[in-house]
Amino acid sequence: MKIVFNLGQKNRSRGIRYIYYVIAALLLSVINILVLDFIAVGTFTPDFMLILCVWIALTEGQFVGIFAAFLCGLLFDIVSHDVIGTNALAKTVVGFVAGWFYRENKANVIIGSYRFIIIVFICALVHNLIYSFFYIKATDISLVPFFMKNGIASSLYTTVFAVLAMLFKIPRK
Repeated sequence: MKIVFNLGQKNRSRGIRYIYYVIAALLLSVINILVLDFIAVGTFTPDFMLILCVWIALTEGQFVGIFAAFLCGLLFDIVSHDVIGTNALAKTVVGFVAGWFYRENKANVIIGSYRFIIIVFICALVHNLIYSFFYIKATDISLVPFFMKNGIASSLYTTVFAVLAMLFKIPRK
């Protein structure tokens, strides 16, 4: 009688996935520095790190998604010379919200369908609402008109690029 425990293989593949996530976050940071100005539409730029945070939360679960989103947000704050913590907080909430849609062993189905685009759009709206809250002065403009102008347009632009991530994950027959 032979009993085989396959726990080592699963943990090893999970560790390799985490390394891929770190590499992806670093590459997206470089893309943010070098390429983002070229694909900007007016003042709107896509948030590739947000798409990565949603991807991680849908693949790994809510807790890992929150942790990864915080680290991605902190990295984004450092790279973009933004106020430290604004993106970290907004992306942490995004990891939490995206984690609600996590279903065990269903990540490929969710990411490869239109549901991924809807989830990214919802998360981008939440992210932009939280992020905009820190940049509105009480006397300049109210939060609602600013969010309607900037938050929704930026969310839509980020969602357009989420389609590329979805196409990457569509199951092949």
